[in-house]
Amino acid sequence: MKIYKQITLEMIQKDIRYLELLSHSFPTIASASTEIINLEAIMNLPKGTEHFLADLHGEYEAFQHVLRNASGAIKRKVNEIFGNTLRESEKKEICTLIYYPEQKLQLVKDVETDIVDWYVITLNQLVKICQNVSSKYTRSKVRKALPEEFSYIIQELLHESSMEPNKQAYINVIISTIIDTHRADDFIVAMCNLIQQLTIDSLHILGDIFDRGPGPHIIMDTLCNYHNFDIQWGNHDILWMGAASGNDCSIANVLRLAMRYGNLSALEDGYGINLLPLATFAMETYADDPCKCFTPKIDKAVSPYNDKTIRLIAQMHKAISIIQFKLEAEIIRRRPEFEMEDRLLLHHIDFERKVITLDGQEYALRDGLFPTIDPADPYKLTDEERDIVQKLHHSFTGSEKLRKHMKCLFRYGCMYNVCNSNLLFHASMPLNEDGSLKEVDILGKKYKGKALLSRVGELIRTAYFAENDNEEKAFALDYVWYLWCGKNSPAFDKSKMATFERYFLTDKETHKEVKGFYYTLRDREDICDMIMDEFGVEGEHRHIINGHVPVKAVKGEKPIKANGKLMVIDGGFSKAYQPETGIAGYTLVYHSRGFQLVQHEPFTSTQKAIEEGLDIKSTTQIVEMSSKRMMVKDTDKGRELSIQINDLKKLLVAYRTGTIKEKSL
Repeated sequence: MKIYKQITLEMIQKDIRYLELLSHSFPTIASASTEIINLEAIMNLPKGTEHFLADLHGEYEAFQHVLRNASGAIKRKVNEIFGNTLRESEKKEICTLIYYPEQKLQLVKDVETDIVDWYVITLNQLVKICQNVSSKYTRSKVRKALPEEFSYIIQELLHESSMEPNKQAYINVIISTIIDTHRADDFIVAMCNLIQQLTIDSLHILGDIFDRGPGPHIIMDTLCNYHNFDIQWGNHDILWMGAASGNDCSIANVLRLAMRYGNLSALEDGYGINLLPLATFAMETYADDPCKCFTPKIDKAVSPYNDKTIRLIAQMHKAISIIQFKLEAEIIRRRPEFEMEDRLLLHHIDFERKVITLDGQEYALRDGLFPTIDPADPYKLTDEERDIVQKLHHSFTGSEKLRKHMKCLFRYGCMYNVCNSNLLFHASMPLNEDGSLKEVDILGKKYKGKALLSRVGELIRTAYFAENDNEEKAFALDYVWYLWCGKNSPAFDKSKMATFERYFLTDKETHKEVKGFYYTLRDREDICDMIMDEFGVEGEHRHIINGHVPVKAVKGEKPIKANGKLMVIDGGFSKAYQPETGIAGYTLVYHSRGFQLVQHEPFTSTQKAIEEGLDIKSTTQIVEMSSKRMMVKDTDKGRELSIQINDLKKLLVAYRTGTIKEKSL
């Protein structure tokens, strides 16, 4: 027996304690053998399809639609299955139904004259689609994905062939009974949701869920209930994590960005943040100030705000910006090791002449009204400002919804991930000019590469979870803010965040934020190989996948760099960046035959998608195709299963040699 030749009694004795534990789950030779057969079969199925998305920035409608249509994969499958047997309009209808079953059903019932006939046709079509998308999974995995109330019925429909005359009658009876018992609507919804779930096996979010767009809280609600996903934290996510941890600088930045893009609903409606104290203070303090430099970046044609509200947001925007500069000064002075003294700018202002001197050069200020700044002590918060900070602090740290979403971010998130020969991180890997890994000092100890990202992740968790208010937590809270805007932050990696200059100075030279060396050196294959070696990324076809920096596709920039070893997939989900990128986001799709990059055009609206069947227009390009189909055995999951199979084989040997006795069932 081959099994005995591979496994010796010495190996059994070495692992005897573990094998004894394993025997409780598989108490007999039969049960252990059955599990080996099952795992070996799984190993030889095609790998599941992975989807990679980055920089969602609160654009929940586009994000949800991309999930629902699986970045165009469902539409392609419908075309493959039905070909010329359905008209284009009919295929569009079935796709829209799969994406938005509840809403589409209501529209259909309003216009359909023979609803029973429509049910019969539609249910048969959905069964065919579901059979197709479930074909690469085991029955066990599909069964676990099924809604409990329809589990048995769906299993029967998926695993019976309508090509056999006897079975067709059986299927027809099941479908007619579903309709007769008035469960057709619920069953259709369940089938559509199952198709969506099975089309995307796993989802990777490469950071920046928050800020700019109107619904980061809606995206988080979607993710918290998603079947299989992970997140690599981006600088905007870390900013919100810092705010939820109680870092006042992070809170001020979160509020400032919300005012800048006019997204108050995410704060007030999404997380229950009380903005009334800030609004009252801003109205009184800046009553005679036009606050033109702080007018929110919104499209008035579609904005829900009238002119009076827009003016109030501008006042609040200025108020929280000045508070932010003061709060940041407290950390910069407290943490000289951050080397951010160049961000202390208020004391360089000549308040009478309304100019500022930077690097020996004088610049006129676009806005010189600073009623809350004392020229003798410009970084001191007024009593009113300090009171507002305390109230906002309480509001952020007390938000139940925010707490729920942060726990989700921590549970499923990290600074980096290595998955199936792909290294995922949001922004940067700090490098020296010569391409070597840059050492970053944290509390007197040097970190670089993998160790740096791991240490950063520990500090973010310490800031949120540590219960004792000790020096370690105090430092971690400050460092979470540094990760947002510090030059050695792997989530930022620029010379400065020129927030003050962008608001107050017209000279665009002062707005420049010089990127770290990673952003230029990452185009080189040898640099990418060095970084992947550092993280232990193996495989013939291995890659780094990033977001963070929008790819200017409109100017001809390509998302695939370093001869295919690096993929940058920030294509501009955020509407604020779409004029710069010329597109509206990317999805990187990794299926059993290789990589495809899906480039999305701007999404109109969920309403039009439902009523008119307007799908996101997407263009697919092949990035990398394998000569042979990739199976589960070729993945990280396959390596785990191989270990499990080997352990079970040891257990079989232990049973057959009498080292461990079979247990009675």
